[in-house]
Amino acid sequence: MRLLVPYLLCFVAIALFAQHGEVEAMFPLSVKQLVGIGGCVACAYGAACVKVVTSGDECLIERLGKYHRKLDPGWHWIARPFEAESFHVTTREQVMDVPPQQCYTVDNAPLHADAVVYMRIIDSVKARYAVREVREAIMNLCLTQLREEVGKLTLDETFSSRDRINKALLYNLNGVCQEWGVQITRIEIQDLQPSRDILAAMESQISAARKKRAAILLSEGERTTLANEADGRASALVADAEAKSKSMVLLAKAQAEKMKLESEGLQVAIAQISASIQGSADNQAVQGAIQLLVFMRYLDTQAKFASTNSTKVLMFPTKDSLPLTYPGLESLLK
Repeated sequence: MRLLVPYLLCFVAIALFAQHGEVEAMFPLSVKQLVGIGGCVACAYGAACVKVVTSGDECLIERLGKYHRKLDPGWHWIARPFEAESFHVTTREQVMDVPPQQCYTVDNAPLHADAVVYMRIIDSVKARYAVREVREAIMNLCLTQLREEVGKLTLDETFSSRDRINKALLYNLNGVCQEWGVQITRIEIQDLQPSRDILAAMESQISAARKKRAAILLSEGERTTLANEADGRASALVADAEAKSKSMVLLAKAQAEKMKLESEGLQVAIAQISASIQGSADNQAVQGAIQLLVFMRYLDTQAKFASTNSTKVLMFPTKDSLPLTYPGLESLLK
């Protein structure tokens, strides 16, 4: 639009001096035509001087190369060519992607780090005149601070200290960017990528640690299994011993009861035999009954001997071994 100003001045001069013949000879147009053309040019110039600022934006105006005013959202008039638009910027939050760069940790481990910066321009005048190319300045400052913060940590700490790095970057960048009229609202580390050699070493370390943990767990499982088995065997032996002890006690009680009953029966039988011997007239019948009783007791005893595993020889009754005669029994009962 600055190119239209000389033409506008020419048309005004022609309109003022159109009454002279020399001017008419130079410009073979009528005064009305010149005025119409000048009006069109003036309308075009006026339209070019209107500036529209949308919501969320700000515009700085310079007059004759010097800062004059700030335009808020809405319609504004700019006196061109004396005034010109110097800086048009948005006051909304912006996102700036920091490209990956190589950093070194405190233990000299190389890695690539990148980040995302969220910022907002709070003073457009400072952002325009306090620094040249504010986004480039913030980008370089973020790269420098990122390298510095990574250089304070070891390789293992960088993977678990992202929040610490984010807070440190936010504090350091805001300390500088406030003077540029920019507020850093948030910084996020996107990726921390070590070199391939370090990745391979880390994978080997992780694999070895997992194998070690697996071996420890396996040995602990085996130890627990052996302990449980030993406890089970001990419990089984104790239970078996208790069962055998109870069974032996019960067996002894049964044997004692049996022997008691047998002794009582034998006592009754002997008493009856004794009474029979003393009061019976048939001596031969009494002798036969006694011999039968003794022989049955002897066979019962022999059967018990034969039922044991340690029995090798069985002794059968003879006259010398058994008092099968009536006098012999009678001598025993007296």
